[in-house]
Amino acid sequence: MKKITTALLALLLILYPIIVYTGLTYFEPRYVAIVLMGIFALRLASSNKNKHPWLKLTSILAISVLLFTVVFDQVIGVLLYPVAMNIGLLAIFSYSLYRKPSVIETLARLQEPDLVDFAVKYTEKVTLVWCLFFCINGSIALYTALFLSIEQWTLYNGLISYILMAILMSVEWLVRLKVKAGHKKSV
Repeated sequence: MKKITTALLALLLILYPIIVYTGLTYFEPRYVAIVLMGIFALRLASSNKNKHPWLKLTSILAISVLLFTVVFDQVIGVLLYPVAMNIGLLAIFSYSLYRKPSVIETLARLQEPDLVDFAVKYTEKVTLVWCLFFCINGSIALYTALFLSIEQWTLYNGLISYILMAILMSVEWLVRLKVKAGHKKSV
């Protein structure tokens, strides 16, 4: 049952921009924010804080920006969620470069527990690339929240940003294959 709940919450969060767009079409921003806060509260309550500590930070950030909308009934709090997520992820990824292991190294060790020094350095570079991505993506998300229409905000935050993440993951995977092959030849 916990896996189903986790999957459902993840799906709802992926669909966040669509939920916001649809919700704001029919309801006041305050009510949309209350529903979304409920989703994040469930996520926070159901997350394994030791296994996924970033869920706590990102959930608290989300609830914080949504609380602004609940209190003031202003749509901006709902629209700032993608910005808050990018700031939270940037903080987590950049802190992991300071306080090792990096996030990407941790994920890589799930598949290959015994990483060589070369691979660890590579994972740190990939973590740095993701930090840059979160800076750029968060800046664009902020711009869409402050200056664009709800339709444009939804298009970027509900589609384009996901496509950009998929492209970055795909390019990194291809680069990793090439780097691994080159490293094997040189050893």
